[in-house]
Amino acid sequence: MTRPDAVALEITNNLFAAIAEEMGHALMRSAFSANIKERRDFSCAIFDSRARMIAQAAHIPVHLGSAPLSVQAVLEKLTLQPGESAIVNDPYAGGTHLPDITVVTPVFVGETALFHVASRAHHADVGGATPGSMPLATHIDQEGVRIPPSVWTPALEADFLSQVRGPHERAGDLRAQRAANHVGVQRLHALVSERGEAVLESQMDALFAWSRRIMARTFASLPRGTWSATELLDDDGCGTRDIPITVHIHLEGDRIRVDFRESADQVKGPLNAVRAITVSAVHYVFRCLGPATLPSNDGFMQDILIQTRPGSVVDALPPAAVNAGNVETSQRIVDALLSALAPALPDRIPAASAGTMTNFLFGGTLPSGAQFTHYETLPGGSGAGPTWSGESAVQTHMTNTLNTPIEALEHAVPVQVLESRIRRGSGGKGRHAGGDGLERVVRFLEPAEATVLAERHVHAPQGLAGGGPGACGETWHITAEGKRHRLPAKCTIQLAPGEALRIATPGGGGHGDPDPGS
Repeated sequence: MTRPDAVALEITNNLFAAIAEEMGHALMRSAFSANIKERRDFSCAIFDSRARMIAQAAHIPVHLGSAPLSVQAVLEKLTLQPGESAIVNDPYAGGTHLPDITVVTPVFVGETALFHVASRAHHADVGGATPGSMPLATHIDQEGVRIPPSVWTPALEADFLSQVRGPHERAGDLRAQRAANHVGVQRLHALVSERGEAVLESQMDALFAWSRRIMARTFASLPRGTWSATELLDDDGCGTRDIPITVHIHLEGDRIRVDFRESADQVKGPLNAVRAITVSAVHYVFRCLGPATLPSNDGFMQDILIQTRPGSVVDALPPAAVNAGNVETSQRIVDALLSALAPALPDRIPAASAGTMTNFLFGGTLPSGAQFTHYETLPGGSGAGPTWSGESAVQTHMTNTLNTPIEALEHAVPVQVLESRIRRGSGGKGRHAGGDGLERVVRFLEPAEATVLAERHVHAPQGLAGGGPGACGETWHITAEGKRHRLPAKCTIQLAPGEALRIATPGGGGHGDPDPGS
């Protein structure tokens, strides 16, 4: 069979991507929680029989390189039958952190599972020490229910729901994931009926090869050499400060070698990232360097060698706590990679963005006895570039979620949003200014326990080429009487009715000397 031409490949690539997008729409429309239906904290993707990613919808970058590892873990442990699905959230089996639950469903053509579809969604609670399941933990067992690759059964679902807060909402979100996978199975069956199994298998292999060739051309256009950087995480929330992430990027012919082995040992607190997160961050950065038309599949990943040291903060081993590695350390890994690449690509690399997802979680019990939980990430400023200014109050890099509309938030949980505005002046100065962060003040109407996990409260997002740094983030507790107390970047606090939290997110770094004539 002849290799498909470029037009046929582009059509096939968009067909697969459209199926993944439709899965995402089904998940969003069916979900119960604001975190999924409003913020869209989920990803959907299609894989072949060997767990190679064929297409991913334009959802969450941190899932780009980690979701294939979850599917691979499922295939290594389980032999799924027609009609079955697997469920997994174990960070040490291709996951990211426990709230991210992945559902994998095979797509059988005859007796062969020709495809697998997967949906990964962040659940607002999966048990653990604090509402939202992202505590200042020192052991993964404190973070919630840990599910190894398992066949989904009613008994497994019931056991999971018995250990989480807000089980009705959790059940609705899980079933929405199964519904999304069902849509993917239906669409892929229709595609096989239309094109035939042999043709699709040939086109999948051609898609992988096409993506690999495009990425090889991107690598070939980069300057040869070794480029290095070290970024310091503020702290792990448990006493360890200034935690280095060190990377050396070796541009070698048509292959890239990315070495993190000099990074810090894994820490006591929950800032540890499992290897899947580091892989995702690397793939994200190099995907950004490729052309916009580059298909997001397994092909472009094949010539990127990633070296990590097991037991380090970027390749944690059990039983390390990892809940903030997915959301905070992932962002700072990207900062390190871009900082290393900036001298090699001065006309393309932007200054540092906010460098944090600024995770805001809370929960409690209503007078009726019903439980409530909520999770969201707050946007910051993006870094300015050689020819552009940063954007204000946007999600950057490894997150791609939306904000929770104030009306939806106040309807879902007992809080009032007193202020939500751009944090003017927080972006770094420069010829091109960094984007500003966000300020939000939330008053609690019922007793609640809240957790904030953030970075860049000590080490500001740096500018480039003479540009100034963005402002650091801040978190404040406001009593019912209006007194203010500064809180650390990573904290858990008990709140009484009438008390509030003010969260200010970092701005992005500026680019270029703001006053070159002085």
